[in-house]
Amino acid sequence: MTVNERRELKATHMGDSEALETRARELRETLNYHGYRYYVLDSPEISDQEYDRLFAELKALEAEHPDLQTADSPTQRIGAPPLPAFGVVNHAVPLLSLANAFGEEDLAAWWRRTASLLDASEFAAVCEPKMDGLAVALVYEDGILTTGATRGDGYHGEDITQNLRTVRSIPLSVPDAAPRRFEVRGEVYLPLEGFRRLNEQRARNGQPVFANPRNAAAGSVRQLDSSITANRPLDMLVYALGWAEDARIPATHWETMQWLASLGFKTNPLSVRVHGVGEAQEVYSAWAKERQGWPYEADGMVIKVDSLAFQQQLGTVGREPRWAIAYKFPAIQGTTKLLEIRVNVGRTGSLNPYAVMEPVRIGGVTISQAALHNEDDIHRKDIRVGDTVVVQRAGDVIPEVVGPVESVRTGEEREFQMPSTCPVCGSEVVRLEGEAMHRCTNSACPAQALERIKHFVSRGAMDIEGIGEKLSQSLFESGLVHDIADLYSLTKQDLLSLERMGSTSADNVLSSIEESKAREFARVLFGLGIPHVGQEYAQLLASRYPSISTLSGASEAELSSIPSIGPKIAESIVAFFRQEGNRSIIERLRKAGVTLDSGQESTDEGLLAGKTFVFTGRMETMSRPEAESLVVSLGGKTAQDVSKKVTHVVVGADPGSKADRAAVLGIPRITESDFRRMAGAS
Repeated sequence: MTVNERRELKATHMGDSEALETRARELRETLNYHGYRYYVLDSPEISDQEYDRLFAELKALEAEHPDLQTADSPTQRIGAPPLPAFGVVNHAVPLLSLANAFGEEDLAAWWRRTASLLDASEFAAVCEPKMDGLAVALVYEDGILTTGATRGDGYHGEDITQNLRTVRSIPLSVPDAAPRRFEVRGEVYLPLEGFRRLNEQRARNGQPVFANPRNAAAGSVRQLDSSITANRPLDMLVYALGWAEDARIPATHWETMQWLASLGFKTNPLSVRVHGVGEAQEVYSAWAKERQGWPYEADGMVIKVDSLAFQQQLGTVGREPRWAIAYKFPAIQGTTKLLEIRVNVGRTGSLNPYAVMEPVRIGGVTISQAALHNEDDIHRKDIRVGDTVVVQRAGDVIPEVVGPVESVRTGEEREFQMPSTCPVCGSEVVRLEGEAMHRCTNSACPAQALERIKHFVSRGAMDIEGIGEKLSQSLFESGLVHDIADLYSLTKQDLLSLERMGSTSADNVLSSIEESKAREFARVLFGLGIPHVGQEYAQLLASRYPSISTLSGASEAELSSIPSIGPKIAESIVAFFRQEGNRSIIERLRKAGVTLDSGQESTDEGLLAGKTFVFTGRMETMSRPEAESLVVSLGGKTAQDVSKKVTHVVVGADPGSKADRAAVLGIPRITESDFRRMAGAS
């Protein structure tokens, strides 16, 4: 984000606190949804550039107003959790994601900031193509490849060792000169020619074709049958050493990559070492022109500080290392005709418009649909049905409509208006003050019901293995399941009535449904799909309220008094429990034996009994709601404002005025590490 864009953003968000909170919530919901589509389902709906734009807006908004930062904010997240079909691998050193630069000004700002932190007028860096594939980590022990894992959430990945063994460019063994135990990191990808051949073969066999090489690569290495992976023309380029034991490591990243190449690893021959921001910009400019001729897809250039000692000194901030940045390539654009704007209905009743276009081929992919965020965004861009529009595959994934080509308008184009009734159930559509989204008012709307079922069975919620998106839809369309409580009434005969459902599969589904009854209270709360209540908020509420009964009786004022729970979230919670349909579902869940309490009452005893904490600034090892939940579980209290009743102020990165007020009042200011030790969590 450029300086001018930041100024515009700041000016945009100078309104009242409620408007700021609403915008932050909208950004979190949108980014979390598309993060789930991208990282978990490998089925993205928007471009990388659009995601990056929204992410940058949220990040800047939280920086200006730290109190808006929540536990379910994608700025606190790294990637996505591993799928349950594979074993879990713990990464000894986290695989972090990178901050983004979108122009020369961003790159220059990062370079100046890095030089300042190093107290150096200049430093060397390495430029590498940013491959569009799947990041993996390979562990070698005594010369043998023992573990291969996906990045996952950065700390835990999926064990895909058997699949990675089939990739011919990955060495199964390394020379004796290699360290006894070490990890290398790289990108598994599908070359463009291999992608073309694979899709041609799938089309001949009547199979659906892959949308792009990245999806094809991700799907290939996450097969439960490794023989399928072996038949895909995958490749891998190593881009870093993760860690090594009992070995003398070169002093720079550049030398490390040469050393890894000598051990038999495939590295990118385009990588180049530069000695100034001007040289880095020259490399970027050349690559932005040349990348169309590369044998693989790349969406940018990664720039890394060369000295490993400097990297260690710079460290990380939040989810990103300070010593590297991803400089994104410009989006690939094309033009086509916008045929119509359709609307689908989400889990919370939100009406989500999307564009249906004449098919256009951009960057090797045929595009016929694109996401449109909301009615305001459509009108701001002045997009009309019948327009010739500019479409871009930003980040080389799913497209966005940039805007209309006004010079070719005929006068027959039509302005879009959001429907006044739900396109699924016909109920009234409303737009609440301060919100950008229109919503269906019918909580029993079939579209909402299906999306709620999909959410309830998902891994982050009740984790009912075997009931994915397709089976959820089959159960709903067949009339066997109308809402989430119906899942617990299913019989084997019900399941066998479905197409392609065998006896063993039916038994497995019923077993998983039975196991889900014992899921912890916080996961049930998240699974209920209360608007604006993500996983972290569900955990916080479960720590405050020992049962669904006590939570459902809480008032807006009581809920709003909880740190991190604002008035909008409190209003949403109260409104949810006020609806008779929701109360009926909860009662049926209770009768089915689903866990609806935490099994423990709040206590005045514990490590933090008698202490009151205020948190300010950005936490590094846990989110603020997680920390507040931990305090309550240990008998302590939390507060939003600093007063004489507060016993400790926990100061994170970039703290606000609360840290200064604590100093004035003489209240101890402690670090996050100090807090973890007090809580016994270090």
